[in-house]
Amino acid sequence: IDAHGKGFGVDALNADNHSWVLSRMAVELDWQPTQYTDYTVATWISDYGRVLSTRNFTLTDAAGREFGRAVTQWAMIDLQSRSAIDLSWVGDAHADAIVDAAPPTDKPRKIRVVYSDIDFNRHVNTMRYIEMMLDMLPVDMLTQEAPVRLDIHFLKECRFGQTLTVGCELRGRSALFEISADGAAAAVRASIEWK
Repeated sequence: IDAHGKGFGVDALNADNHSWVLSRMAVELDWQPTQYTDYTVATWISDYGRVLSTRNFTLTDAAGREFGRAVTQWAMIDLQSRSAIDLSWVGDAHADAIVDAAPPTDKPRKIRVVYSDIDFNRHVNTMRYIEMMLDMLPVDMLTQEAPVRLDIHFLKECRFGQTLTVGCELRGRSALFEISADGAAAAVRASIEWK
């Protein structure tokens, strides 16, 4: 919605056969809000690079306490060639969209991960990857009350019809994941860390 309001949402990009794709994501939650709890999501763009744009998020409860934060990095692709587009023009045309505020946490790390399902770009969407990873973990790990951080690094697309392999390695209070398609090199790497 924020990108749409600033003139570079998916609807505007699709007119030129372009789209945004998520490249990396890091999420931190200090606690899990209960169902039906009111909270506020704030989002802003902190920078444009030649290849990636950084969009940030914070979650704040009704009392004004921040309990979650995320940093996402997005690339723009040509939907015909499936290749990245130089973002210099976006930074030039929409410099006023950049907010002079640092990301709320470290940018996404490069780590190992695995997972899948199709979105409007016809590749596996982020939530499906997360579901695949979480399904690999013991329930007591998932239900513990502790701050958690999720890092995802998307190396290449997983597309409709491919067979995905999900790998998981537990290391103390961390879980490392790697997803590959049709036996090829890793397409997604991720980690979940409980602090």
